[in-house]
Amino acid sequence: MPKTEDAQRYRANLQGEIDSAAVYGALAAAEPDPNLAEVYRKLASVESAHAQFWRGHLDQKDRGLGVRPSSRARMMAWLARRFGPSFVLPTIAAAEARDVDAYDRQPEAVAGGLPTAERSHARVIEAAAATGRGLVGPSIATLEGRHRGGGGNSLRAAVLGANDGLVSNLSLVMGVAGAATSAHTILITGIAGLVAGSCSMAMGEWLSVNSARELNQRQIATEAAELEQSPEEEKEELVLIYQAKGLPQAQAKALADKLLSNKDTALDTLVREELGIDPDSLGGSAWAAAGASFCLFAFGAIFPVASYFLLNGWPAVVASLALSGVVLAAIGAGTSLFTGRGFFFSAARQVVIGYAAAAITFGIGRLVGASLS
Repeated sequence: MPKTEDAQRYRANLQGEIDSAAVYGALAAAEPDPNLAEVYRKLASVESAHAQFWRGHLDQKDRGLGVRPSSRARMMAWLARRFGPSFVLPTIAAAEARDVDAYDRQPEAVAGGLPTAERSHARVIEAAAATGRGLVGPSIATLEGRHRGGGGNSLRAAVLGANDGLVSNLSLVMGVAGAATSAHTILITGIAGLVAGSCSMAMGEWLSVNSARELNQRQIATEAAELEQSPEEEKEELVLIYQAKGLPQAQAKALADKLLSNKDTALDTLVREELGIDPDSLGGSAWAAAGASFCLFAFGAIFPVASYFLLNGWPAVVASLALSGVVLAAIGAGTSLFTGRGFFFSAARQVVIGYAAAAITFGIGRLVGASLS
């Protein structure tokens, strides 16, 4: 019979493995590429075997505990099925990297070979996330261990973009409400804040992505010039890259020779392997990024001002705070998907932070309104 603290650890490990198996199973079901879907199915199978491993360490009465995936795992699985694997891969990769050494100090796991398997899973998922759309067939073995060079976390960006709009416009609306101005003035101010903030976020994102694209283009041009002037040096760099990934020197040289035999293929390979840049996307579309930022900020910013379309005075203030509080809690729960913290803790923390910002601006508005009057 395991000790109490050991039993708690075993149950936590069991829950984690069941969660991972559920998420990988969802990735396999949502992945259109059959080769990559098979990889996800294998990962899910290994995680299920790990779950059985931890069940074996628990008492008979405890082995049924935690058999259902957690709410976080179910949400990740739903997002993968709804928006595709690429939407959640960066979040999953970050979680795998965070937990990669979780078994290193657990003697039972070390004896069962679990740490090695978990590191392998982390490398595969990191490589899949780095490509933006996942890996294809045999390239998985070559790309294992590749440093993630690009691809933003869409889920994280969506949650934080909506949070920026909500908190900033809630603070603005409460600041003006504190000054005891009319509901009409607050409504106009809230709409102005929504439009101004959305435009500012969109412009900033456009400049950021466009600057990154221009930098990538300049790096690609430099790499093309170096390939033209010093092909042997570029070949040696590519050989070293493949050797660093674990290929023997002879195999690395043969692969480099084959890839560099064609100039277009050579440049594409060097750009991807040496610079970590996808020449097809160059970091994504600046206009798409700007549009997404505008919509996400506007989505969050509409909630604090929505009640003023229907209500006046304190009822409008209370309704604005209540609606914003619900959305803040939802956003906080969303952040738990990529932070690993509990849903309720993350939701409560987000509500406290949002209301604190609103209280500060309301107080300042109250003071300024009183002094002006």
